[in-house]
Amino acid sequence: MKIEGKKFLVVGTGISGIAATELLVKKNLEVLLYDGNGELKEQEIREKSPLLAQVEIVLGELSEEKIKSCDIAVLSPGVPIDISVVNQMREAGLAIWGEIELAYAFEKGKVLAITGTNGKTTTTALLGEIMKNYCAKVQVVGNIGIPYTSVVTDTDENSVTVAEISSFQLETVHEFCPQVSAILNITPDHLNRHHTMENYILAKEYITKNQGKEQVCVLNYEDEVLRKFAEETKAKVLFFSSQRKLSEGIFLDGENIIWVAEGKETTVCNVKELKLIGRHNYENVMAATAMALSFGVPMEKIKEVLVRFVAVAHRIEYVVTKRGVRFYNDSKGTNPDAAIQAIRAMEWPTLLIGGGYDKNSEYDEWIEAFDGKVKKLVLLGATREKIAETAIKLGYPKEDIVFVESLQEAVDVCYQNAESGDAVLLSPACASWGMFKNYEQRGDMFKEMARALKE
Repeated sequence: MKIEGKKFLVVGTGISGIAATELLVKKNLEVLLYDGNGELKEQEIREKSPLLAQVEIVLGELSEEKIKSCDIAVLSPGVPIDISVVNQMREAGLAIWGEIELAYAFEKGKVLAITGTNGKTTTTALLGEIMKNYCAKVQVVGNIGIPYTSVVTDTDENSVTVAEISSFQLETVHEFCPQVSAILNITPDHLNRHHTMENYILAKEYITKNQGKEQVCVLNYEDEVLRKFAEETKAKVLFFSSQRKLSEGIFLDGENIIWVAEGKETTVCNVKELKLIGRHNYENVMAATAMALSFGVPMEKIKEVLVRFVAVAHRIEYVVTKRGVRFYNDSKGTNPDAAIQAIRAMEWPTLLIGGGYDKNSEYDEWIEAFDGKVKKLVLLGATREKIAETAIKLGYPKEDIVFVESLQEAVDVCYQNAESGDAVLLSPACASWGMFKNYEQRGDMFKEMARALKE
C-alpha cells in the first residue's frame, strides 16, 4: 500500500506506539495517537518524546468522526485485533497494521525473522551476533525489546535486520516478507488473546505469508504442526531436528551438530563447545545456524560466534552459587513448554519457583517433566492453586509444595531447604503480570535476591 498522503491512527502509548508515532513524524506523515485508557495524562505522554509536541493525542473514547478521518491504524502488540474499537476502525475502512508492518514499509535492506512459542529471544540474539560477525550493518529488533520502527530509518541496501516477531505482531502483517524466516516450535500459549489454538498457529505461520520459493523458511522437523505446514508454505523449507538424522538441513547426532547440503555432511560443532545448555538450546543453535547459512554466511564465521555466545538474560541464566547451591533465572519461561525446557536442562536436584498470571494454560506436561528432579515446588501468584492441584493429581508429594506470598519469600524458602549440589530455578511457566511489570523485572529481582543471600 502506498502511504504518501495517508493519515495514521496509532493505537497505544507504550514503547511500541511511541516509536511508531516518532517514525511517522520523521517521515512527515499525519498521525493521531490514541489510547483507550482515559486515566492517562496527555502531558506525561508528550514528555516521552519531543517529536510528540505537534501530534494530536486522544485518550479514552475515540469518536467515529476521528476514526473516519484516518486511513491506516497501527496497533501496538498489546492491543487485541478483535476489540470493539478496532472493529469500528475496520468497519470504517481503515487498514489494520501493526508496528512490524509499518516499519517494513520503510525497510531498505534484508530481513531475517524468527517466531515460535519458545526460543525466539535466544535464537534472535544468537543470529544477530552471527550476522554482526559477517555484515557491517546489523539491527536486532522486535519482540526482543527494540521497536523495529525506532531503527528502520538507519537501514540501507547493505543492512540486515534480524527480528524477533511475536504472534501478536504477526496478526497484522500484510506485505512483510523476510529473506529468511524461522518458526521454532508451536505449543499452546496466549490462548486468552487468540481464543483458539488454530488462530494461534495461523498467526505464527503468517511469518511466511509473502515468502516465495526464492525465500527460505527454517522449521522444526519434530513439531508435527510445522512438518505439516512445510507442505503448504511457498517458501523453500529447511528443517532442523534434535532427534533424528536428516537428508537435508541440520540435525543433532549424539553430541555433534551436523549440516547436510546437497548430500555433503559438515560438522558445525560439538555441543560441549557451546556455553548454552539443554537440548532446546541446541535447537536454537541449529535454527540460527541454518538461517545464517541460508543467507550465505561462511561456516567459520558462524562457529566463531557459537562457541562464545552465552545465554540471554532471563532464559536459564546462571546467576550465582551460594553455599554450593546454584541459582538459575528463567523468568522468560512464561508458559509451560518453556518451563519444561528449563527443568530438562537442570542436571541437579532442583527447588523450583513457579506460578504467576493465568493465561489459561494447562500444567500437566510441565509437572510430568519434573522426572524426580524437583525437591520442592514453591508457588506464588494467581495460578498457584491450579498448579498445585495438577501436581498432586499427577502424584507429586503434597508435602513438597509450598505456597508463598512474594518472590522474596520464595527465594528464602528455597535457600533454607537447599543443600550443596542443589539448584534453585525460577521458571514460572506463567506470565508475570499482576505482581510484576514484566518478566524482566521479575528476573532482575530474583537475581538481586539470590546474590544478596548470606553464605
